[in-house]
Amino acid sequence: MILSVSRRTDIPNYYFDWFCNRLQEGYLYVRNPMNERQVSQIDLSPEVIDCIVFWTKNPAAMIERLSVLEKYPYYVQFTLTGYGRDIEPGLPDKQTVLPETFQKLSWSIGRKRVIWRYDPILFHPLYTPAWHLNTFERLAKKLEGHTERVVISFVDFYAKIRKSLSALQIRQPSNEELLQFAGQLAAIAARYDLSVESCSEALDLSTAGIRHGCCIDSRLIQEITGRRITAGKDKNQRKECGCAESVEVGAYNTCKNGCRYCYANFSEKTVRSRVAQYDPCSPLLCGRLHPEDKVTVRKMKSLADSQLSLFNAPGN
Repeated sequence: MILSVSRRTDIPNYYFDWFCNRLQEGYLYVRNPMNERQVSQIDLSPEVIDCIVFWTKNPAAMIERLSVLEKYPYYVQFTLTGYGRDIEPGLPDKQTVLPETFQKLSWSIGRKRVIWRYDPILFHPLYTPAWHLNTFERLAKKLEGHTERVVISFVDFYAKIRKSLSALQIRQPSNEELLQFAGQLAAIAARYDLSVESCSEALDLSTAGIRHGCCIDSRLIQEITGRRITAGKDKNQRKECGCAESVEVGAYNTCKNGCRYCYANFSEKTVRSRVAQYDPCSPLLCGRLHPEDKVTVRKMKSLADSQLSLFNAPGN
């Protein structure tokens, strides 16, 4: 099984001690966000975890403890934009600190396993297309040689965040404007030997040199592990999403980055309440079991095809 750590919060940044403790214990609990009384117990043994996909905007704490992951294949999706604290208030300096952290992570685990995410792209009176192109090139220059791929997406006007986006004067560009902009972005990426993929975009950007990508990528996992992965499409994601099936271990309303466009935090009050419950020794992230909770052991199995090496498999 592939583990997603996490679409819902920034575990490498804020909760890596918790995750390390869970790996050592061999299991964790995850609440069902649609029914919080339902809790799944997730087996974390290396025999059933084919790969861990991390999502983060600052993996500094993670870098110091990479030895904990030595039994697991993994890669990291590192989101790095140039937005100021009006949009991303909880992050370190984008000029020096985060690019240097990106480089350090790449040196530690290899550039194939660090994916740069320049997303979401939003258009605003300050963050214009020209601003994005300049910022993207500045970052691409700093990350050159430290990654092979950059993933982009345009901000989605989810119902839960539409009001806050409108208050920030975020506008929705036309498809023609997006295609022109995407082509310019792809041209910059090519100068720094980066392939560009889109994430969950309904708009076809192939004419701009950008193909549909997938964040949980079975092809990349096969390259990393040397094993065939028989993962299907994740049916819990939007139809535009190409990700392989995975088990999500995060919790909504627990991310302290405070990004104004975030779909995973619904309420600042709830975030404060849940963060206050954080216990690195608890099986649950930012919470504890209650008497009325029902814990079900989730059936976990490897998706590797008979553990065959890609390089030694018959007919390969």
